[in-house]
Amino acid sequence: MAVTATVAVAGAGLAGLSAAWELSRAGATVVVLDAARRPGGVVVTERPGAPGAPGAPGAKDGFVIEGGPDGFLASEADIQDLARETGIGGRLVDQLASGSSLWTGRRLEPLAEGQAAALLGIQISSDVEAQPAAPLQCGFRSFATGMADLVEALVARVGPAIRPAQGVTGLAPATRGWRLSLTGGSTLEAEGVILALPAWIAARLVTAAGVPAARRLDEVIYYPTTTVSLAYREDQPATPLAGTGFVSAPELAEGGAAVRACSYSWLKYPGRAPVDGDPAVAAHAELARILGISGSPLWSRAFTWTRGLPRYQSGHAGHVAAVRERLARLPPLAIAGAGFDGAGVSACVKSGREAARQVLRRVGA
Repeated sequence: MAVTATVAVAGAGLAGLSAAWELSRAGATVVVLDAARRPGGVVVTERPGAPGAPGAPGAKDGFVIEGGPDGFLASEADIQDLARETGIGGRLVDQLASGSSLWTGRRLEPLAEGQAAALLGIQISSDVEAQPAAPLQCGFRSFATGMADLVEALVARVGPAIRPAQGVTGLAPATRGWRLSLTGGSTLEAEGVILALPAWIAARLVTAAGVPAARRLDEVIYYPTTTVSLAYREDQPATPLAGTGFVSAPELAEGGAAVRACSYSWLKYPGRAPVDGDPAVAAHAELARILGISGSPLWSRAFTWTRGLPRYQSGHAGHVAAVRERLARLPPLAIAGAGFDGAGVSACVKSGREAARQVLRRVGA
C-alpha cells in the first residue's frame, strides 16, 4: 500500500538522495532540503569538454576528474543495487589495475591488498573495532564517467523534490510530526523527517528536539581533505607506472608530506584520460621526486574540503545506537549518513535507504 505522508529529508548528499529515492518509490511526498546549491555533497565529478560542460574546449578535454571519492568497494552491493534500480547498472565499471605501493621516502615497495586503506585509516564501518581488510581484497568499482553518474541518476528521478539553498535551522514537534525551521525564516511541517546531515549539525538539531544523548554525536571529527588532480604525458614519469597508486608511509605523513596517497586514475578505471593553487604545486613537487617526473603537469585541479572524511571515536557505534533508541519514542525522525554509519559512499547509500525504511514503517502505521 502506498504511503501518502510528507517526509522531509535534510541533506542532498548520497545518503539524502538515496533516502529520497526510497521514499518516493513508496509513494510518499518528499521534500529534500539542502543548504548547498548543488546536490551530491562531496561527490563531485568534472568532465571538461563533455557536451554541456562549462568552459571552452582545451587541454582537459576527455578527462574525468573526481573531486571526492573515485569509487567504492566492489564487495558492497548497496550502491550497485541502487545503480541498477535507477537504470544505470550498465555504467558500472571494474577496477582495471590491481596492487598498490608504499612510498618509504626512498623507494616504492609493494603492499598487500587492503593494506593501503588501512594505512590511510579509512573506516568503512562506524564500528572502529571492525576489521576492514577482508572486503578490500575484492577491489573497487566506479561508474563510466565518474561517481556523479549516480548523483545525476538520482536527481533525474527525485529532482523536483529538491530545494537547493534551503537548509534546516531548527526542528520542533508539531501536531502531526515535525515543524522544520528553514533558512530565510520559513517553516515546513512533515509527518516524518530524515536528517542526512554532517554529525555536528544533526547533533545540534536532535539535541534541541529533546534527545540530550545526541550531543555525543558531535564527537565525530571531520578532517580537512584536499584532492589534487594532475595530468602528465605518458612519457613524463621516469619509469612506467603499475598498479592503482601508492600511499606514503605513516611517518612521512606525520612529518608533513604533501602527498598522503596517489591514485593512478588512468590505470585504475577505464575512460579517465584521453589515450590551480598551492596544493597542486606542492603535490607536483612531491610526485616529481617520487616518480621521477620531468617537466610541468599539463594541468592541475584542486578540491579542498574543510570538513572532509569523518573519523569516529571509540564507542561511536554505541552512541549512535543509543540516540536511535531514543528517537524511536518520538514522532518519525531518523539520522543517516557518513557521520553515523560509515564514510564510504556505499555505506551512505545503505544508511539513507535504511533511514527511509524506518520512517516509512512509522508514518505508514
